[in-house]
Amino acid sequence: MAPAAGVSTGIIRFRKRPVRTTGTRSLWLREELGNSQPYEYKHFEGHETTDVCIVGGGFTGLWTALEIKRIAPGTDVTLVEADICGSGASGRNGGFALTWWAHFSHLLRLCGPDDALKLCQRAERAVQQIGEFADANGIPEAVQMSGWVWAATNAKQVGDWEQTLELLEQFGQTPYQRLRREEVAKLAGSQQHLDGVFEPISASIQPAKLARALARAARDAGVHIYEHSQVAAIEYGPHTSVVLERGSITTDQVVLAVNAWAAQIPQIGAGLMVVASDVIATEPIPDRLAAIGMDRGVCVSDSRRLVHYYRPTLDGRMVFGKGGGALAYNNLITAKFDHPGRRTAMLRSQMIRTYPTLWDVPVADAWSGPIDYSLSGLPFFVRLRDAPSVVVCAGFSGDGVGPSRLAGEVLAEMATGIGDGGMPKALRTVPSAQLPPEPLRYIGGHLVYGAIVRKERAEDLNLKPRRLDTLLASLDPTG
Repeated sequence: MAPAAGVSTGIIRFRKRPVRTTGTRSLWLREELGNSQPYEYKHFEGHETTDVCIVGGGFTGLWTALEIKRIAPGTDVTLVEADICGSGASGRNGGFALTWWAHFSHLLRLCGPDDALKLCQRAERAVQQIGEFADANGIPEAVQMSGWVWAATNAKQVGDWEQTLELLEQFGQTPYQRLRREEVAKLAGSQQHLDGVFEPISASIQPAKLARALARAARDAGVHIYEHSQVAAIEYGPHTSVVLERGSITTDQVVLAVNAWAAQIPQIGAGLMVVASDVIATEPIPDRLAAIGMDRGVCVSDSRRLVHYYRPTLDGRMVFGKGGGALAYNNLITAKFDHPGRRTAMLRSQMIRTYPTLWDVPVADAWSGPIDYSLSGLPFFVRLRDAPSVVVCAGFSGDGVGPSRLAGEVLAEMATGIGDGGMPKALRTVPSAQLPPEPLRYIGGHLVYGAIVRKERAEDLNLKPRRLDTLLASLDPTG
């Protein structure tokens, strides 16, 4: 049949995503799966029709599925995942669920005061809703509302939050509590913390447990879930078809909730830089952590560009992570995004600098995951220009656990035609910057990354960074 007049037709092809499970599962996933590799949901084969097809079984896709069933219960929803639900960024992160108050000044510039306040309030509510979901679904231990310390671990970082707090106070908002030096050192468990603020409404989570519970809740709500079902292409025209390895799904709307893998689409990849975030975990050392006061479940981040983030677990491990470990060439996600490899030693040295009393504690687990850093630093929600039946969310920039709950509301409205989820135009547009083509983009990215590393190392030593490193670091398009 010939396509209808005015309807564009085409195909979006996806590179085959390597599904590696041996030696690459995060601590969170191995805890939740019991060191086995069960596929709780069958793989897709054959040909089916559905109202909405969600590609991606992480937090964003699962929250979207649940929200569609809440606002439009008669909608037929099918979700497909290349590996298992929670195997991507949703099961590999550091386990922080944060709000958007730290992004207030940026939201203010992008969206204006009314939208900035509304978005921050909604993002705060989203974190609370994650805790409510955990309580209601029998996994209260998976979400601890223990708060977040935004800290300084060298003199250069001291007061990094002041502009944000002063802006918030101008608008009558006080989500943060200023801390004295002795208070931040006590909360964070180390005298290396020189200054900081505390946000009570933030959570420490077991992300894989949460993701698997979300999948079960979606299934119980009537969502058809298929694991081990990789999408090869999306064909669009008068009808839209999601093509998989063993069949196809005809659908009215597609929601792409695949995090950094969305960068394969040129329209989306133009607004992203794909980098790795690396995480290590110690063996359980509850007595050692209790001795330094790091046993309250508090999440801590420092204030550098290549942020360090860390927290204790319920069984007394120290989890320590760092953003920006590897850069993707042409937005290709390769094996270096599954494990930090030689970067593990660097992470351990950074952990020991922050917690010197843990000098003799070895690394028991290490893993990595890709991050879709948006050029705006915030996620965006768009319909593809050539394929308006395809809705995409990307650009969580390493801070997606909490906002994914809000993203589910937005994508559900877009997929069902109800609205745009209250997103201002600035977040419904792919951010742009004048970046060079490959391989210059990759080479330039490494030059900037190296400069940031050297600059921040000098600041840790209370030295003045080289002028060239400061200049190159300022060219970071995602900064």
